Amino acid sequence: MARRDMSRRTRTAAGPAPGPSLWADSNYLLFLALQALSALGDSFSHVAIPLLVLHETGSLAQMGLVTGLTGVASIVTGLFAGVVADRVDRRRLIVVTDVARCLLYGLIPLVWLFATPVWLVYAVVPVAGVFAMLFQVTYVTVVPGIVAPGQILKANSHLYGTYAVAGAGGPMLAGLVAAALGPAAAIGIDAATFAVSAVGILFVRIRAAAPPPETEAEGARGGSGPSDEPAPVEAERGGVREEFLAGARFLWRHPVLRPLTVLLTLLIFLTAGMTDVIIYRVKEDLGHGDGTVGYVLTAGTLGTLAATFVVARLRGRLGFGVSWIGAHALGGVAVACLGLSGSVPVLAFIAAGMLFCTGVGGINSMSLRQEVTPSHLLGRVTSAFWTIHNALGPVGAAVVTLAAGVWGVRPVCLVVGLCAVVIALTGTLTGIGRARTGRVEGDRAAP
Repeated sequence: MARRDMSRRTRTAAGPAPGPSLWADSNYLLFLALQALSALGDSFSHVAIPLLVLHETGSLAQMGLVTGLTGVASIVTGLFAGVVADRVDRRRLIVVTDVARCLLYGLIPLVWLFATPVWLVYAVVPVAGVFAMLFQVTYVTVVPGIVAPGQILKANSHLYGTYAVAGAGGPMLAGLVAAALGPAAAIGIDAATFAVSAVGILFVRIRAAAPPPETEAEGARGGSGPSDEPAPVEAERGGVREEFLAGARFLWRHPVLRPLTVLLTLLIFLTAGMTDVIIYRVKEDLGHGDGTVGYVLTAGTLGTLAATFVVARLRGRLGFGVSWIGAHALGGVAVACLGLSGSVPVLAFIAAGMLFCTGVGGINSMSLRQEVTPSHLLGRVTSAFWTIHNALGPVGAAVVTLAAGVWGVRPVCLVVGLCAVVIALTGTLTGIGRARTGRVEGDRAAP
């Protein structure tokens, strides 16, 4: 039984027949439209909430406090979000997260009709962040239940594209609404999008996750020789800590996911603060205004959108390992070039190149996890992956931005970019470099 399951997952990772076009699948198109609407609503809140706090308090520190509280809530939730996603009906969980965020965000404009208690924002937004993390983990687990195994990469490309478009257009629309009706009204629009999403997801067909195997623990490796699949950890149940560690163990035992997690953790440590560095470069070093900053960051978003159109073709021609390593190595080169030019158009082009590379690597990485992880374990693996590789991001952002303020953008970008290139190329010495489809090619003959 273990062998049959492993063979099924191997065929999935290797890219089975893709089936009908996703654009002809009305079920998938409904899911994609709902995610686009939800992403657009999120972009409203990302702009409107800081504007609301700034409007009421005039304090940059209080804006940062709201953002910090939300980040802490998301990290803590990541420890158990995967456990929840693997233990309950995933469709119902998505509906619950949408309804909860609809009610929480809807409370702000409702109360703002009568009073302006800023403490309500501090109470509501972090709680909404908890449900946001639950949604993000669960959404990753349902994609393989909506599309065919060979279409996961393309589906993720489309979803990434919707987020890129929302990220480019949403803030502008949110700013217009906030200027005309106030920030609270823009938050109300986000609440409405969650209501529509909660109703719409009821009509999306999602294949049920296969039940966890009960007797895989013994003999999963065939009794001899190494296998290209990690030893099963699905049966490990217990408290939140034990189940989170079950996802982490799957990552550690997989010959590609293990180095992928380690290298991404290092890369995110180095690059998490790059958006702040770009803003500092444009405003402080080059003396341009907020409009120019928006222009450069929008160009970066267009780079993400461009990645969605080519990532499937790149992986098909080059394989997973080459496309992932190449994307992050080129991304490191782009980071190194940030401090070398004083031209805004060139900086915009570099920002687009950076996010293009990040998009190619990110879509590949997410798709690989969905392809090689058993469905009933996917929530815990996703939760563990995100929690581990994002853990050093805030520290890295603080270190890099502090260093840029002290020594300047140019030397810091050169060092960060060089280190990113070295880390990416290190992947050639690991299972990533030997993997074309998510398997380690040298392990094909393993019994």
